[in-house]
Amino acid sequence: MHELGLMTGVMDAAVKAAREAGAVRLLSVKLSIGEANEAVEDALFFAFDALAAADPFTERAVLDLTMVRPRSICLECGEEFEHDLYSRLCPACDSFATELVAGRELSIESIEVDLPES
Repeated sequence: MHELGLMTGVMDAAVKAAREAGAVRLLSVKLSIGEANEAVEDALFFAFDALAAADPFTERAVLDLTMVRPRSICLECGEEFEHDLYSRLCPACDSFATELVAGRELSIESIEVDLPES
């Protein structure tokens, strides 16, 4: 289950950024992850919830997850197209010469924190 490893890295980065901002609590993490990472969406939520529950700083945090579909560009005709994990054949010219341009990313888009009252 590599989802736990992915979420550990995400949680570590989000907590570090939240603490550096002076937050008293991490409330949410907005994450985009490409389907080509082959992470299971339910397992990502499960791993995030398990990690969040382990620390009072993160125990109420929620995950806002966007799964990004794989998208490639044809190196022969320039067609850009979405596809599943395994079919990267260009739908316009049937070329196998394609390059993945989206679907492998892992990006923390934003975090929401609770700051101390001044």
